Amino acid sequence: MIRRQRLAVGVCALLAALTAGLTFPTAAAADETEQAAPKVELVLDVSGSMRTRDIDGGTRMAAAKQAFDDVLDATPQDVELGIRTLGANYPGNDRKEGCKDTAQLYPVGPLDRTDAKTAVATLQPTGWTPIGPALLKAAGDLDGGSGTRRIVLISDGEDTCQPLDPCEVAREIAAKGIGLTIDTLGLVPDSKTRDQLSCIADATGGTYTSVQHKEELTDRVGQLVHRAADPVVTPVATSGAGQCTGAPTLKSGLYTDRAAFGQQRWYKVDVKPGQELRASVSVADDRAVNPSYGVLLRAVTAKGREIVRGEAAGTGRTDMISTGLRYPKPSSDDDNAPAETVCLEVAHSFSAPAGVKSTPGLPLELTVDVVNGPDQAHDVASFGLGRGWWLLGTLVLIGFLAGVLWGWLSRWRVAIWRTN
Repeated sequence: MIRRQRLAVGVCALLAALTAGLTFPTAAAADETEQAAPKVELVLDVSGSMRTRDIDGGTRMAAAKQAFDDVLDATPQDVELGIRTLGANYPGNDRKEGCKDTAQLYPVGPLDRTDAKTAVATLQPTGWTPIGPALLKAAGDLDGGSGTRRIVLISDGEDTCQPLDPCEVAREIAAKGIGLTIDTLGLVPDSKTRDQLSCIADATGGTYTSVQHKEELTDRVGQLVHRAADPVVTPVATSGAGQCTGAPTLKSGLYTDRAAFGQQRWYKVDVKPGQELRASVSVADDRAVNPSYGVLLRAVTAKGREIVRGEAAGTGRTDMISTGLRYPKPSSDDDNAPAETVCLEVAHSFSAPAGVKSTPGLPLELTVDVVNGPDQAHDVASFGLGRGWWLLGTLVLIGFLAGVLWGWLSRWRVAIWRTN
């Protein structure tokens, strides 16, 4: 029960911060800056299979063109949009050449709807399906800047350019910590295609959607483009250390890192007297993992004494596991009292099945928030129970009185029975 209380405290702290609309700095000590324009690149599969006529009586290519026209008309003014194709230009059978067939149809930037629509209208289903190379190029198209960056991949089949696995490409993009999200849409309900596109999306925190009708395709692409315009907190890439001594010092913010299987990651946070540290961590399994796993978040003093911890366990029913903690530092009568360095340890017990790559490590997202502490800090963090001490004491007292009363009634009933 104590563990559950700790987890609840951490999660509630995170939800409270998000609900209140708190924004975190985009760097550990960065000043507030104007948010860069969001960027989106639509990556369209124009391989030969897009000629297939199985979407509302028309070809897959026709459905994609109609969706693009509608989305381009509705794209918000502040979104910089580009279009990249794969399999649109090389019609031959040379695999090496076919796997190079990706080109930027419309550059990422302020949108000229007429030019973009004209470019899309010229597309004809042609060649191979080099998804991996196209994702690498698309990431380069969106490189630079601090605004939201999103790739929307639309395909009707598996990549045909192995061994450049597009799922591994997506993991490499995520490992760079550039905050780029890849959303995928599959035009056919094929299990292999679904698995590959889902893996690509999962690796970067994106979404996968299977669509079989024109309206579904238009609506979903439009939603993803508009989502890029929504204000978001961009995580800051950091690199935890193997021990607290060399760990980076973090301030309030949202951070991303990678934790290898069996690896501990350490970070430091300075907490002044009268402040409260609220931290939470999420670890995602962006590849196949063995069932039964857990995540641990510990707050430790610089001398190694544990202050408080949060932990959670899973059984393979989710692709992410989270936990959190709170540590209020009591106020001091000394106005010049120094801040305490609190070491945060993140560890997980995920394990990879045979044949699954163990590198790069699993993506983790760490939220750190240092706020003014409560008036009675000892009531909040006492062994993770918080104000539950009052409830625990009341239950103990009620249990004691109920036991005494039950004993007295039992003796009275026995006495009456003997008398009768």
